[in-house]
Amino acid sequence: MDVDGATLKQVLDALRERSPGLERRLRDERGALRRYVNFYVDGDECRLLNGQDTAVGAGTEVMIIPSVAGG
Repeated sequence: MDVDGATLKQVLDALRERSPGLERRLRDERGALRRYVNFYVDGDECRLLNGQDTAVGAGTEVMIIPSVAGG
């Protein structure tokens, strides 16, 4: 899915507009990224970059992957 935005936050905001039900699964009530969801920007974990302020541009791939735990 193509989504416009200059930062990961703007991409997530645009995604929220398209699919409001995803918001609570991706960010908490304060707007922070959920702890057990991984956000990759062109293959790099955004928390190791600039978090939600990580820059994205045309052609940038953003992957959202929930953590899987079990026993």
